[in-house]
This record gives sequence, C-alpha cells and structure tokens, in this order.
Amino acid sequence: MNHLNMEVAMPIRRLREFLDSHRVRYFVVSHSPAYTAQEIAAAAHVPGKELAKTVIVTIAGKMAMVVLPASRQIDFELLRELTGTREVELADEKEFAGLFAECEPGAMPPFGNLYGMEVYVAEELEDDEEIAFNAGAHTELLRLSFEDYMRLVRPKVAKLVMAMK
Repeated sequence: MNHLNMEVAMPIRRLREFLDSHRVRYFVVSHSPAYTAQEIAAAAHVPGKELAKTVIVTIAGKMAMVVLPASRQIDFELLRELTGTREVELADEKEFAGLFAECEPGAMPPFGNLYGMEVYVAEELEDDEEIAFNAGAHTELLRLSFEDYMRLVRPKVAKLVMAMK
C-alpha cells in the first residue's frame, strides 16, 4: 500500500472501528473523486437529499459540527437562536485542519463525538431512513441508518438551513 492510500484509509478505519464496536450495519461506497454535492451524489448513486455535509463552525469560540443536506446552507441566525449566542461563525479551515489530520480537507465525517465536538443536525435529514456522508476522503461515502447515526452521535436536531428560494 503506498503512502497516499494509507492516509486515505485512516479516517475510514477509525470510523469503521467505532461503528463495528457498536455493531452498526453500514455500507462504504467508493466512487471517482468528487467534491460538489451534485458530483458526489451522481458518482456514488446516492439520492442528493440523502447526502449530508459536515460544516465546522465556532460557537462562542468552541468548535462544533453542523450536519445538513449537502445542497443546503446553514442559516446562521437560526443557529445563533438555538445556541443562545451571537458568537457563531464559520470556522476557518486553518483552525480545524489539525483536528482532522487523517481526513482530506472538507471530507470529515459527521461524528463530532469522535473529536470531542457538539453536533447539530438539520431536521430535514430526519426525513430519510439513511444518511450518507464523506468518510474522510473525497472518493468514499459511508451510508448507515439515520436511526443508528442518531443513537451513536446524539446530536441536537433543529431547523438550521436557509429557506429554499
């Protein structure tokens, strides 16, 4: 295994070990490199609405994860109301890159519990039986039941996305 493959395998291994230790059924979907929500959904043959993205924010100076449908954007005003602070903003990638050293930039899985972070999930994701997300690399998705995801991560579920125009 070359060095690059070794690095790509690391995040999925950490996540797989966590899921396996909790006896969770999941699927890994390998696909050609894709970066936008539409590219990923098409490459992995996953309905776009089931595809979740992980966004790192700071809430009163502390890092947190927001998980939302990949095609949607965070409504920061709703997140401020939910958290009870005006100090909510998008985290700079330089601030959190070290936390996810084993992941490709922008491909961290939505398991803040593995990184000591609060996790907020957009309520729209509850509409699907499954959740699919980048698993540390831009060439792999992981799919599991939304129920298992909720049980393992215990995120706060709320209205977090901007209204559709």
